[in-house]
Amino acid sequence: MAREEYVQQALAGLDRAAGDGVVDPALPLYATTFVVVDLETTGGAPDGGGITEIGAVKVRGGEELGVLATLVDPGVPIPPFITVLTGITQAMLIPAPPIEQVLPSFLEFITDAVLVAHNAPYDVGFLKAACARHGYRWPNPRVLDTAALARRVLTRDEVPNRKLGTLAAYFRTATQPTHRALDDAKATVDVLHGLIARLGGHRVDTVGEAIEFARAVTPAQRRKRHLADGLPKVPGVYIFRAADDRPLYIGTSGDIATRVRSYFTAAEKRARISEMLAVAERVEAVECAHSLEAEVRELRLIGAHAPPYNRRSKYPERMVWLRLTDGPYPRLSVVRSLAPGDEAYLGPFSSRRAAELAAAGFHDAVPLRQCTHRLSLRTVTPACALAELGRCPAPCEHRITPQEYDDRAVAPFRTATASDPGSVVEALRARIEALAADQRYEEAAVVRSRLAAVLRATVRMQRLAALAGIAELAAARPAARGGWELALVRHGRLAGAGVSPPGVHPRPTLNAIRATAETVPPGHGPAPRASAEESERILSWLERPETRLVEMSSGWSSPATGAGRFRDLLSKAEGASSHQLSTERP
Repeated sequence: MAREEYVQQALAGLDRAAGDGVVDPALPLYATTFVVVDLETTGGAPDGGGITEIGAVKVRGGEELGVLATLVDPGVPIPPFITVLTGITQAMLIPAPPIEQVLPSFLEFITDAVLVAHNAPYDVGFLKAACARHGYRWPNPRVLDTAALARRVLTRDEVPNRKLGTLAAYFRTATQPTHRALDDAKATVDVLHGLIARLGGHRVDTVGEAIEFARAVTPAQRRKRHLADGLPKVPGVYIFRAADDRPLYIGTSGDIATRVRSYFTAAEKRARISEMLAVAERVEAVECAHSLEAEVRELRLIGAHAPPYNRRSKYPERMVWLRLTDGPYPRLSVVRSLAPGDEAYLGPFSSRRAAELAAAGFHDAVPLRQCTHRLSLRTVTPACALAELGRCPAPCEHRITPQEYDDRAVAPFRTATASDPGSVVEALRARIEALAADQRYEEAAVVRSRLAAVLRATVRMQRLAALAGIAELAAARPAARGGWELALVRHGRLAGAGVSPPGVHPRPTLNAIRATAETVPPGHGPAPRASAEESERILSWLERPETRLVEMSSGWSSPATGAGRFRDLLSKAEGASSHQLSTERP
């Protein structure tokens, strides 16, 4: 039974955030502190109670550093078969402390250590449930399961099964398991040491590699694990390349080495990535100053090479725009690019379908013609069915003058995209309310999705246009290891990046970045010199609370009555659409 003074000692470290002090996965096994734990319970599922005994042994480099052992009052009667199995009786537990008194000492005991158990999910499940029930924060330690490790290291010819008793006999442990917590924990210590001795032949030398080795990984992952060797632990881009050097997959991370290593673990279950690893021959690292530069370089590399195993950002040239045509009685047209003379447009859209959905929203709100004929101010063209239904003012039959058409149809589109979409939004909301009042809910939902498409596109374009209008913008953000992350943005494109050293004024670094930065001339449109996705990544970085604007060549502003004021409405419309989709799925 645990000594009372040990149970009640200070709870050092328990107020830390979960995950703090987690053991570095690159730590060699011989230098890693392990806490081998075993529990005896009343059986059943972990519900915060049921623990009758805890035994734990702390070891490092084969040397025992400490022992914690205590009976625990589970608060419920012990089933007879548990007493027969373990020898623990109800009378033995009467003076034992409850689990809420034992947890502080145990949590302190496992601080900064790797937790080891045989069939670890069972023991860890009971401990986590107890912490949750009694208000203790689980420290989220790294966990090594000796049963899983034995399945990877030992063959059926060596041991018939992976039970603790079988492994203890195989490794000739000094203590035999007896279904008592401390004896089983001591036996597991010897089993752990025996398994670690076998890991060297598998090129497993660190605690992170041992944990991942114990998990189920594919032969391709194990065979190609060496591709992660020697990569830097810095922000940047990684490129998986085939034998002919063509890029297969491009990604980004704040720690290239750790991220690439994760592709060779059991956590990676994507079928396309497994296929990619089978043909990959090397990994190339592109070091970057900070995360923003890494994200931008990733986008540019994916756009330039279109790697077969990347799904997103592969074809930036496939973006489309919605613009008003030239000539009398303009209509909306989906185009691949903008011309310098285009003044009334919306976009970019990621697909033609998205553009057509927004166009349908404008057609619901304003009387823009939908036919594709080229109309003449002199010649009359027969009207279509939309005119007969009152959905079109029939400019083809000259029922409306060019000036009236411009005032009623063209001007609202120009105003909505450039500054204020209020009139279009109100028209669509009125149509939704009218349809709902007539109990035409499905049609109302269609109009709602069109409203969301219009707002999504206008909010996006106005944000991009505001950034693209600034010839040069310098911003800084505190770096994790001291100093400042610096970014120089020109017309919405990242032109330069760097990090100033800790304790040094960032001005010299910023001046050096400016002197070597990319020259970016102005252009036409909301994303003239970069992909819209790149400018959005920059905006996300600039809008973080910790980012500071250092210098700007001009003011950064958006229209006071712009689309941004409808963001709450957009969130509600998108949320309603998502809920509808989830309820319609079978």
